[in-house]
Amino acid sequence: MLKQIENFKVHIKSRNLSQHTIRAYSTDLEEFAGFMALKNLLHIKDFTLTNIRNYLAWESNKGLSRQAMLRKISSLRSFSKFLANRGIIEANPFKLFNAPRREKLLPKFLTQKEAQNLMQAPETSKFALRNKAILELLYSSGLRRSETTGLNIGDVNFAQGTVRVFGKGAKERIVPVTDIALNCIKKYLATRTDNSYKAPLFLGSKGTRLSGEGLAQIVKKSALKANLAHKITPHSLRHSFATHLLNNGCDLKSLQEMLGHKSLSATQVYTHVSLEHLKQVYDHAHPKGDK
Repeated sequence: MLKQIENFKVHIKSRNLSQHTIRAYSTDLEEFAGFMALKNLLHIKDFTLTNIRNYLAWESNKGLSRQAMLRKISSLRSFSKFLANRGIIEANPFKLFNAPRREKLLPKFLTQKEAQNLMQAPETSKFALRNKAILELLYSSGLRRSETTGLNIGDVNFAQGTVRVFGKGAKERIVPVTDIALNCIKKYLATRTDNSYKAPLFLGSKGTRLSGEGLAQIVKKSALKANLAHKITPHSLRHSFATHLLNNGCDLKSLQEMLGHKSLSATQVYTHVSLEHLKQVYDHAHPKGDK
C-alpha cells in the first residue's frame, strides 16, 4: 500500500492541482498509512470499506471538525479511484460509502469600510510597495492565493487593465484590474531589476517567487496594522470582492467568470450574503423595519 500511495502522490503532482491540495492529500494518506501500519494492514487487499470506516472513526475520535473529516474522505476517495482505474483493486470501495454532506457555510468577508482600511494600512517595511500592490490586486480581482503567486509580469496587461490568470485545472481566464491596483503594481515594478515577461510578478524576501504562505502572512500582518479584529486571509479578500460586486449591481454570470467558478452554483453562495445585506438595508430604511 505504501508504494501505491507514493505512486498516487506522483500522479496528483501531474494534474495541475494547487500546492495546498497536493499537500493536503499527501498528509491525509500518510496519516491513513500510519493507522494501517498500527493494525499491520499494509497490503493493498486491506484497502477495504471496513478498514476505511475504522480509520475515519479513529480520526473522528480526535475531535476533528466536519470540514477536516470531509477533506480526509475526499483524499481517500481520490486514492480509491486511482487504484480502481489502474486495476490495482477489483472494485472501488467508495461506491458503497455514503459521505456526510458538506456544511454550506456563508463566506466571511470584510465590509467595504474594513476593506478600505486594509488597503490603507500603514506599511513601513522595505516591501511596502509590493505589499500594497498585492492587497490592491487581491481586492480588485478576487484572485485565489495560488493564482496570485503564480502570476508573471507578462500576465499583466496594463493597456487593457486586465490580468491573465491560470486557475484550477490550469484553466485560463482574463480578469479586470482596477487602475489603483495597476498603478501600485507599476510602482512596485519600478523598484525591480528583472522585469522580463516571464519573471514572477511578486518576489519573496529571497528574490524568488513569493510563496502562498508568504502571501498569507502579508495579508495577516496588514490586517493587524489596520486594526481589524477578525482573522483575514487572501480568501477573505476574494469573498469580499465577490460580495461587494454583487451588492453594487454586478450580475451573477459575470461574477462567475471573474471568479473562475466551473459552475454557477458555486457562485450562488454569494447571493445569500447579498440578500443579508439587502435585508439590513431594508430594515434600516423601511418605516416599519427593525431599526
